[in-house]
Amino acid sequence: MNHPPTAPSTPPAFPDVRRRPRLLRRAFGAALAVLALLAATLTGGAPAMAQQDCGGGDAVVTGSQQQGFTTSYRGQTVYQGESYIVAIWEAVGSLTPGRTSQESVSVMASGWIGHHTIDLPSHTSFEVCGTMDVGSATGRGAIEAFGATDVAIPHLTMTGRPWFGLHFGAVRGLHLGQITLDLTGGLGVRFDRESPDSTSVVMDRIHVSGTDNHGVETWNVNGLDIGAVIARDVGYAGLLLNNTRNARIGLVDGHNVATGTGYATFRMANTAGRAADGGYDTNVVVDKVVAHGGGRGIFCVSQSGGLHVGEVELSGTGGNAVLIENCYNVTLASGTVDGGGEVRIASRSEFPLTRDVSITLEVNGTSVRESPCGENITWRITGDAPQHIC
Repeated sequence: MNHPPTAPSTPPAFPDVRRRPRLLRRAFGAALAVLALLAATLTGGAPAMAQQDCGGGDAVVTGSQQQGFTTSYRGQTVYQGESYIVAIWEAVGSLTPGRTSQESVSVMASGWIGHHTIDLPSHTSFEVCGTMDVGSATGRGAIEAFGATDVAIPHLTMTGRPWFGLHFGAVRGLHLGQITLDLTGGLGVRFDRESPDSTSVVMDRIHVSGTDNHGVETWNVNGLDIGAVIARDVGYAGLLLNNTRNARIGLVDGHNVATGTGYATFRMANTAGRAADGGYDTNVVVDKVVAHGGGRGIFCVSQSGGLHVGEVELSGTGGNAVLIENCYNVTLASGTVDGGGEVRIASRSEFPLTRDVSITLEVNGTSVRESPCGENITWRITGDAPQHIC
C-alpha cells in the first residue's frame, strides 16, 4: 500500500557511539577533518591540509631510498640502513614494551615496504608523513592491528597494489585520521569477517581510489563514526557495512564506483543495522550519499536496516539508483535521482518481505518500482518518474 506520510524527517535519537573516552586531540582532529572535507568538496581531490601537522613522534623514521634510512627513538638512533620496512619495524619495536598509554611513530620518509606487513600493537599511534608504496602480502594488510586497543593512524598516504591497504579485527578504540589510498588494485580498508566485534572505531576522512575491490569494508563493528568516505574509480563498493551497527556517517561520495557490478557506492549487507535482539531501531545514520556513474547508488540487502539517510544525490548510475531488498526500517529523507537505474523496493523469497521503508525523493529520468510489494512502505516521489508501486 502507498501509506500517508507518517515517518519523521529527522532520525530518531540513539546512543551516541562517538562519545567514548578519547584523547583530546581527536576533537581537534575532527575540526581539521571538517576543513579538509570542505576543501576536498571544492576541488574534488584529497585534502590540501591533510598532513600539515604530521610528525613529532616518539620514534621517527627519516631518509630516502637513495640515501638510506635512520630510525630514532626520543633522539637515540636505533637503526641506520637501506631498508625502509626494517626502519619502520625498528621504530614500532622501539616503543616502550608493555606500555599502558599511547606512544607514537612518525614516518617522515617515503619508500617501498615490499610485500610485507606492519603490525600495530596496543597503545600505538602510527603515521606516514611521506608516501608509503606497498606490495601485496597474501591475505594480509600492508598495515594491520588485531586484538589491539587504542591504535591510531592520524595520517597516511599509500600507493601500490596491496591485498588490503589497512586490515583490522577485534580492535577497541581505533582512530583513522586523514587517510589517502591512491591504489592500483586490492582493497582499501577491511575489517576482518572472522574476528570478534571491533568497538569505538573512528574514521575522520578516507579518500580511496583505484581499487579492484571495495574501498572501505567493515565486518563486525559495533560503534562506528565516519566523517567521510570519498571513493573514486573503485571496483566494488565505496563503503560496505556488513554486520555493523551503531554507526554515524557524514558523507559517502562515489564517482565511477562499482561499474558493471551489483555493488554500490553505499551498501549495507549481512544484517548490518540489526541489533543483538533482532530489532531494527534506527542506529545507522548517514548525512549524505553522493553517487555519480558507476554501478548502484544505494543498496540495502540481506536482512539489514535501521538506516536513516538524510540526503541523496544520485545520477547516471549503471545499476539501480536505489535498491532496498529484504531490509527493514529504512528512511531516505530527501534528495534527487537524475537518470540511471530505477529506484526499487524488492524482496527475495528466502527472507521476510521488505518493510517499514520511507522514501522521499525527486526522481527524474528513471522509474520507481515496488516489486514484490513490501509492508508499511511510504513513497513521497516528485519529478517525472513513472511509478509502479503498490
